[in-house]
Amino acid sequence: MLVDIIAGARPNFMKIAPIIAAIKKAALEGKDIKYRLIHTGQHYDKKMSGDFFEQLGIPEPDINLEAGGGTQAEQTAAIMIRYEKVLMEHRPDLVLVVGDVTSTMACSISAKKLNNIKVAHIEAGIRSGDWTMPEEINRMVTDAITDYFFTTSETANINLKKAGIDDSRIFFVGNTMIDTLLTQMPNFKEPPVWNELGLKPKEYIVMTLHRPANVDEEDGLRKLMSAIVDSSRGLPLIFPVHPRTAKMLKSVGIEAPNLHMIDPLGYLEFNYLVQHAKAVVTDSGGITEETTVMNVPCMTLRNNTERPETCTIGTNELLGTDPVAIPPAFDILFNNEWKKGAIPDLWDGKTSGRIVDVLLRLF
Repeated sequence: MLVDIIAGARPNFMKIAPIIAAIKKAALEGKDIKYRLIHTGQHYDKKMSGDFFEQLGIPEPDINLEAGGGTQAEQTAAIMIRYEKVLMEHRPDLVLVVGDVTSTMACSISAKKLNNIKVAHIEAGIRSGDWTMPEEINRMVTDAITDYFFTTSETANINLKKAGIDDSRIFFVGNTMIDTLLTQMPNFKEPPVWNELGLKPKEYIVMTLHRPANVDEEDGLRKLMSAIVDSSRGLPLIFPVHPRTAKMLKSVGIEAPNLHMIDPLGYLEFNYLVQHAKAVVTDSGGITEETTVMNVPCMTLRNNTERPETCTIGTNELLGTDPVAIPPAFDILFNNEWKKGAIPDLWDGKTSGRIVDVLLRLF
């Protein structure tokens, strides 16, 4: 069987690396499975794309659609048109999409509209309930036309069953991003900022912000940043700045002696910082999964999350977007009263093997 694996944006790369490794292993064992890696080009910045391929051992894509840039609609259309041409030239048995980025939705639509090619969605069923997030629309549309659903949690299973998906098409396998995390943990490496600032374990805080609700309005961003700086008790705040956020921060003009805004980091360097941090402040969903497994306190500046298990089981707390919630959370952190988390079921580093086993049974 031929599987098209779709990747296009930074969150995808951590999820596809172990799947490629599992397919290669199965093929070496004589199993009838091979893959074609399709890079849509959704992210084309070196730090947002290229470094991840090198660090995670992802091979060069078989095809790069080079569909980066433009509005959401323009990017979706470009990916659909270019991927449809690929499918017409060489039809795969299955299109495997991961996560909830534009590439996920666009390639799923192209596959289903072109002779109903089968689609499998890894990380299916997660929901934030927030329709202002482009990712939520991508999830809903993708799952509406998916054939096989690979899930990370029981919550995702429940969401799919409520939507009328039959149990026979739902496969609770775990989290491929954790496969990558556990595989790469021995390879984490100090970023330059570690020695430049003389950082020490558990004596600094990592932060990331990129969601429009937090960074697209100057006054709101200024208040959030001020609350974080004021609550940090002088600990270094290490802030790898997303391109979206960098533009706004220039006009906001937030400065503090302990606030260190740096360029985006590679996967191995960023997770080295997270692993040794006292805490992480973020509005990213994926980072909350990594902090849960690494047992690092995490504060999420969102009003909802599609990964509730990171809160109910893991080390994450959902603070919302109102800055008034930040000082009390830091008080709990500095009083050493942060909750003790656990690791969700099947987040064990073996998810990709389970996925490939299912695919071999299905085809």
